[in-house]
Amino acid sequence: MTNLTRRTLMKGIAATGLAGAFGSRAAFATDEPLGITLVIPSPIGDVGWGRALAAGLEPVKAAYGDKVKVTVIENIAEGPDADRIMNKTVADGNKFLIAGSFGYQNGALQIARRDPSVTVLHASGFQVAPNFSPFAAKYFQGTYLLGMAAATLSKTGKLGSVSAFAIPELITSINAFTLGAQAVRPDIEVSVVWVNSWFDPAKEQEAAKALMAQKCDVIFSNAQDTPSVISACEEAGIYAFNLNSSMKSYAPKTYLGCVATDWSPFFKASVDAHVAGTFEGANAFLGVTDKVVKVVDWSPDVPAEVMTKIKEIEAKIADGSFSPFAGPIAKADGSEGVASGATLSDGEIVAMDWHVKGVTTPLPK
Repeated sequence: MTNLTRRTLMKGIAATGLAGAFGSRAAFATDEPLGITLVIPSPIGDVGWGRALAAGLEPVKAAYGDKVKVTVIENIAEGPDADRIMNKTVADGNKFLIAGSFGYQNGALQIARRDPSVTVLHASGFQVAPNFSPFAAKYFQGTYLLGMAAATLSKTGKLGSVSAFAIPELITSINAFTLGAQAVRPDIEVSVVWVNSWFDPAKEQEAAKALMAQKCDVIFSNAQDTPSVISACEEAGIYAFNLNSSMKSYAPKTYLGCVATDWSPFFKASVDAHVAGTFEGANAFLGVTDKVVKVVDWSPDVPAEVMTKIKEIEAKIADGSFSPFAGPIAKADGSEGVASGATLSDGEIVAMDWHVKGVTTPLPK
């Protein structure tokens, strides 16, 4: 796997000129390996979103061997740079693009529309085209379970979340975390600090400390690509959990667990379809049933009787008999969010722009 950064790729663009970057694409011979490019907004470390995406391509490489060439381009900010870089990688002959950030959507979609021979997977978006599939994880299925554990272990009844951006994928994660906690302790409250970044270790630590100052004693690191929140919580003796990949090594004493994502089933099926010429763009919203979402590294501090209840709910989520967003659910402003007897559809969940009752921090405007 080749790892590139913004600096090395931009040098290539400068050397060839914009005409070279955006000109006619190189011929893609059938005996050449399939070029697969993953573009992500933060550096690849040993944990986090970028690491989980890159790990999801390992089974693809194992299955196809030298018939694929995988390139990971890391630390690419959303905006013009990302658009230029994604265009260049396609112009260089790569026919399979994974745009690994919500803010890459418009540029990646334009690539798909211009060249039907290219398959594009886009993280966390909502646009669909014949050769363009958005993909997202049903994190809320796992955060509901961790909410149950958090409420059991909390002494103050105040939980917190350091969250990246106020997009539906992360809003639903907070809401389900709150609802899971309320299933155990109805009076629980959740405070949120939005850092507006996927990768800002200093800001993340400051946010975690601000939540601790509000007496939050279990903190949810919601889509940070660094272990900063987890480490700060370990130092303070506060329970914490996160998304995407395990950070247990950064908090051996106070780690509550991880809502892990395994993208390999989706990536492998998508590459298979591209190779077979059968790829059809669709909105891929994947969870426990799809073997993409799984809670791992549960804290041994969670009481056995609570873990039994958690596992029962987890089994019901897996077989489709339970949803964290089954009514009645009230919104934070007191109005009805989900009526009694109703359950939010996937479409309603991916469009969620409101918090449930119990989340005390208003959403950014």
